[in-house]
Amino acid sequence: MKIAKKILSLVLIACMTVLPLTGCRKSADSSKVLNVYNVGDYIDESLIDEFEKQTGIQVQYSTYDTNEMMYQKVKSGSTKYDIVVPSDYMVAKMRKEGLLEKLDFNNIPNIKNIDKKFLGSEYDPKNEYSVPYMWGTLGLAYNSKYVDEKDLGSWDILWNPKYKGKILIFDSVRDTMGAALFKLGYSMNTTNPKEINEAKELLVKQKEYALAYVNDEVKDRMVGEDGYIGMIYSGDFPLMQEENPDLKFFNPEEGTNRWVDAMCIPTTCENKKEAEMFINFMLDPEIAKINTEYIGYSTPNKACFDLLDKEITSNKGAYPDDEYLSKCETFTDIGKDIKLYDKAWIELKSR
Repeated sequence: MKIAKKILSLVLIACMTVLPLTGCRKSADSSKVLNVYNVGDYIDESLIDEFEKQTGIQVQYSTYDTNEMMYQKVKSGSTKYDIVVPSDYMVAKMRKEGLLEKLDFNNIPNIKNIDKKFLGSEYDPKNEYSVPYMWGTLGLAYNSKYVDEKDLGSWDILWNPKYKGKILIFDSVRDTMGAALFKLGYSMNTTNPKEINEAKELLVKQKEYALAYVNDEVKDRMVGEDGYIGMIYSGDFPLMQEENPDLKFFNPEEGTNRWVDAMCIPTTCENKKEAEMFINFMLDPEIAKINTEYIGYSTPNKACFDLLDKEITSNKGAYPDDEYLSKCETFTDIGKDIKLYDKAWIELKSR
């Protein structure tokens, strides 16, 4: 799938080079090297080549596995990254700790393409430090050959004894605790010790039905039918379904985590103007379309969304309606209260 998308991307980019994108050919020091730090396999790298071609700016691209890994590297100052792509709660944390530069939106006119419902979020209420990159939800994948449709809809399915030993749970404190909190009717950002303890005890009971606590391997294990039900990020699902058409996806009716990843500039950056040029480039509708189709995640770029195939935009798993999204929450940085979750998680894993 991604090979086919890569070929299509190269064809489209070849066409774009004939008519350079508006706003890309700005004066810049082409001797500078832009250091971009992103999650692995989270960009169509042919677009980096195109940015270099259009601007003359060289890009040094490197990847990380987790927000926490990126945060430690940026905080240490050991490498002076110009662009990072943290998740919502990490944007808030880095903003509060003075690790992010305020953006000059005179250099990012394509910010106009971002859907307004992704602006003014709690993690960056004044839209000063970040630009939404991709978004999605935490949902449930299931194998339609083995899972009864009557059991679908709620987080309750993770506690259904019918699927004992076939349920894959994320080995992630906030995600998994969040699912339990939603099932209980609480906020996934609660700092109430009683509510957090209730969620922990609910997950202790769920362990009886779990096959394993997993991370990225959930995709292969669901495709290979090792598990029948698994927690999954919405953007990872399309490729899974291509490999196993019996797999389906739903967002639990109680609500879920709606996450947003954003492009930011650390205070240690050495090429701020060039970084803003790169962000602007990535917000161009045609560029964003290529990137979105390659990655498979949902785009917050309204101009890009309007260019996507109806088959993609009508998919309620990838693009839930506003009524459903009103039930969802975005993770917030809860500061020192994260210790309450860490304590509960250690207790859960030890039982």
